[in-house]
Amino acid sequence: MSLLLQQIKEANNIFVACQLKSAKAPVCKYPTRKLAILACMDTRLVSFLEPAMGISRGEAKVIKVAGNVVYTDFDSVIGSLMVAVYELQVQEILVMGHDDCGMLHTTAASLCAKMKARGIAASDIEKIHPQLQKWADPIENITTSVMTTVEHLRKNPYLPADVLIHGAVIHPDTGRITILSDGSDRE
Repeated sequence: MSLLLQQIKEANNIFVACQLKSAKAPVCKYPTRKLAILACMDTRLVSFLEPAMGISRGEAKVIKVAGNVVYTDFDSVIGSLMVAVYELQVQEILVMGHDDCGMLHTTAASLCAKMKARGIAASDIEKIHPQLQKWADPIENITTSVMTTVEHLRKNPYLPADVLIHGAVIHPDTGRITILSDGSDRE
């Protein structure tokens, strides 16, 4: 077992023992705030994003993906949002970008070069290069990126028009949130 997995297992044993002692009521799988958050996977947002928003366990569904980018009408992110909306009663979606996002410096070319250096076959890289270009290359500005995702979700044929879709950016050091788009302001 890797050292990391050993550490996780030890931490989990302690965590479970504490949970059993505290005998807290189970948390419902339905988000009480009826909110889904589409956020970046940046490590600086772990245990930071939700408290900065006043969101506690059980109040929102959080979907994390590099750069909080959605560029197709259906992928695993859209599928997750569909489950949140149709199965878990989510009524609002917040696309939450963050300042200093690593995706601003990630390109299809840089990913392909690093994949090649790690032993991925050139033929396999060539197969996904067009998708990588559509996904990584358009991200040049976090505000524009968030708003592009917001607009894509608003126009998505699989998400109902009555779901409010908002856009915001959080600073990963201060936690200050800037609202870019309030979905309730749309006509």
